[in-house]
Amino acid sequence: MDNYFQPAVHRSDAVTAASADLTEEIEGEGIVLLKNDNDVLPLAANNRRVNVFGWSSTSPVYGGTGSGAVDADAAVDLLAGLEAAGIEYNTQITDFYTEFRTGRPTIAIRAQDWTVPEPTIAEYDAAGIFESATEFSDTAVVMLSRSGGEGADLARSLGGSADDISSQELPDGRVVDVGSIGSAYEDDIDATKHYLELSNREHAMLERVAEEFENVVVLLNTGNVFELGWVDELDVDAVAWIGGPGETGFVAVGDMLTGQINPSGRTVDTWLYDLFDSPSSANFGRFSFTGSEDADSGDVPIAYSGDPATSPGYQFVDYAEGIYVGYRFFETYFMDNEVGYRDVVQYPFGYGLSYTEFEQTLDGLSVSGDSVVAEVTVTNVGDTAGKDVVQLYDTPPYTNGGIEKSYVNLLAFDKTDMLEPGASQTMTLSVPVEDLASFDYETEGAYVLEAGRYEFKLMADSHDVIDSRDYIVSDAIVYGADNPRATDEVAATTQFADAEGEVVSLSRADSFANLDEALEPASDREMTAAEETAVRVELPTDPGAEMPVTGADNGLSLEDVVGLDYDDPAWDQLLDQLTIDEMTNLIAFGGYQTEPVDSVGKPSTIDIDGPQGLSSFMGASVRAGAYPTAMVIASTWNADLARERGQMVGYEALEMGVNGWYAPGMNIHRSPFGGRDFEYYSEDPVLSGSIASAEVAGAQGEGLYVYIKHFVLNEQETFRNSRLTTWINEQALREIYLKPFEDSVKDGGATALMSSFNYIGGVWAGGSDALLNTVLRDEWGFNGVVVTDYFGNYGYMSANQAIANGGDLMLSTLGMYGATPEVAESDALGVLQLRTASKNIMYTVANSNAMYTAAERNERLADIGGHVSELSGFHRAAYNMGVESWELAAYLINGAVAVLLLLLVGFKIRKYRQLFAHSPATVTQDREEPMPPAVP
Repeated sequence: MDNYFQPAVHRSDAVTAASADLTEEIEGEGIVLLKNDNDVLPLAANNRRVNVFGWSSTSPVYGGTGSGAVDADAAVDLLAGLEAAGIEYNTQITDFYTEFRTGRPTIAIRAQDWTVPEPTIAEYDAAGIFESATEFSDTAVVMLSRSGGEGADLARSLGGSADDISSQELPDGRVVDVGSIGSAYEDDIDATKHYLELSNREHAMLERVAEEFENVVVLLNTGNVFELGWVDELDVDAVAWIGGPGETGFVAVGDMLTGQINPSGRTVDTWLYDLFDSPSSANFGRFSFTGSEDADSGDVPIAYSGDPATSPGYQFVDYAEGIYVGYRFFETYFMDNEVGYRDVVQYPFGYGLSYTEFEQTLDGLSVSGDSVVAEVTVTNVGDTAGKDVVQLYDTPPYTNGGIEKSYVNLLAFDKTDMLEPGASQTMTLSVPVEDLASFDYETEGAYVLEAGRYEFKLMADSHDVIDSRDYIVSDAIVYGADNPRATDEVAATTQFADAEGEVVSLSRADSFANLDEALEPASDREMTAAEETAVRVELPTDPGAEMPVTGADNGLSLEDVVGLDYDDPAWDQLLDQLTIDEMTNLIAFGGYQTEPVDSVGKPSTIDIDGPQGLSSFMGASVRAGAYPTAMVIASTWNADLARERGQMVGYEALEMGVNGWYAPGMNIHRSPFGGRDFEYYSEDPVLSGSIASAEVAGAQGEGLYVYIKHFVLNEQETFRNSRLTTWINEQALREIYLKPFEDSVKDGGATALMSSFNYIGGVWAGGSDALLNTVLRDEWGFNGVVVTDYFGNYGYMSANQAIANGGDLMLSTLGMYGATPEVAESDALGVLQLRTASKNIMYTVANSNAMYTAAERNERLADIGGHVSELSGFHRAAYNMGVESWELAAYLINGAVAVLLLLLVGFKIRKYRQLFAHSPATVTQDREEPMPPAVP
């Protein structure tokens, strides 16, 4: 209620302008130029008239759907971006598109329309489009768009019929659309095609455009990679991936086309000719454990919710490719087969063109303390100013059948300043030696740095080597219990042996001899006995637990512990003041806010969703800037820009009274068809971790606590709410999927985290002791709050399981479906769990902007020219009275209704008295007996 009826708050003009400028800068550096034959780009000064093709040019994708949605009402679209850059476009074509259709197809949690809106060639010809267009200019700019979002992965087949979406009633009474269609156009329904390639109509349009125009430029407005084999077949001149540009990013797209911006982005994924060549393809999608509806879940009862977004029983996904994700597979599998590699990979990870040419030299490799340091000089040898990216990889020693290692691994990267023609810059890249270690889950159960030759490679991308140097490790190092890595509080040791389940992990032993077995396409199957055991959860017990003090009067408030260490004794005195009811409510009602706690003076806080910036579907009161998607931010390969973005969101939060942010997302692009890939950074954990930790540090530095999400293995939306068990070996879990979170805690200073819907092996991630306590808190040293993902009616989430195993806050608005912990007053262990969770929530709040005064907020905003959004009038009166505006309104309405009721009652009483005074019954009592009637 507080969030929904929050008074409208606004960004200052200064912060709004700074946000727009940063959005354009990020988009400008994130654009990846994939092809540019004959230097078609930038457009010549005398050739700024273009024909813009593709229906999406009139209805772009700014981000995605679900929590990643962008309010496009005030967004700059492609056409406005062209105009701003001085490019004239053919309005006859754009008018034709707006008459053809307005509004994008619906892609939502329960219903997906995968239609790619595009007219037929017959419709183009009937409108005379191509005849007029060739007269307008000889240049065509074609924009292709694809959307995606929360709750559904992208369609891998566009088959089926055009009427498979219908209305259904949910168990809670809501009526929603449910189902999926491949296309609303019969001629585009094609079971052999998927959503990330050209539709039949698009192919026909592009084929015609390529025939008619001398210069053809394609813009890819997508949140995922795309199949692009046709760019050579159709003789397309230039291709640029622009991602989701956010609110003002299309201004930068226009500037890129004219050369005011020199593109410097690099791919964050491997672009394949056939996306089904991704090693994840065999194990991505809808796979169920048949007959698992009655599997014993131990102390945590499960139920099927009946929601069409869920399915009964347990589902599964096997991460059978192990560590060989993205380029790690292709660079290793094809390490001695260049022809095979080029047949499969179109654009490597880390690839991107520029309008100028650069030369990089590896000046030397040295050891400094516990790090290996590479010195690289970059020189602009072209005739246009631009930026370049330095990428440092390694090829570690590998023993056949030993610890799995990719042939190539990104170690570090950096981006130059703007270099004028002829200018040079020397970059220093430092790599801690312990970062070269691999997690040996089969023998040592710890990270191991094996002895041998580590080849440090300066590379243009993950495939093309510029220069290399060797680093020799003479003796192996085991980072075991007595020798933790320098960044670990305690050593990282095996914790997830049960999570491997029955998976046969891909191995490079004997030249990937087990590839067919490991990557055999998955299908529904029965649970094994081991898997049934894995999904049985037993809550901890402790007969010796001592009941903590509750309800004490120690005179402390949350202000008294601001800035104190997590283990400071003052925290215990403060926690003694909490009552069981206060702790229960604080934990249960954590949806988009945290509850106030009167006994310790904890204020309520506002937590906002939106990976592209602060936005709120709880009401229109909080609307800040919509930045480019996370994938675009990563494609800048510029951690400094990522830090600025985090800081800018922090400034907006200060102005608008927001305290927590459900972002950033840092899951891995395991599959090209991931529905939320646009919300996540990359297929690579080092790139993802560096960008993520920079963003987190920027936001946290301004007091905004950020819920890094979704922890962990939330790489698939399909079945995400249906007890999706994810099975993986621990090396892959730690080296690939946990690393971005690890970096965000250790380097970014994160104090909040969101767990995921899925299971780790057979244990729900939101209630996994190994994940949330042993790894997150013990190994990494995390102090702060863990919130669940949205606590819906899914039948398996449990507040009791969460708080018993390291979870703290339920993302619930009404405390329903098991979100309210059930703890008896005599249950000492249960009360201790309530106390720990409450401490973690309050620790995060105590060390956030929630505790800043207005003066402190304004002081932080002064550097950027911003100021706290001021309340006025009615809202100010409510604030001064210590109540929310909606509460004051409710009191006034209630008072007015009470007065009206009293007046109405008084009126009725008066009326009844008058009626009683003059009623016939009363009158006859004072009369004589009436005369008998006269006889006729």
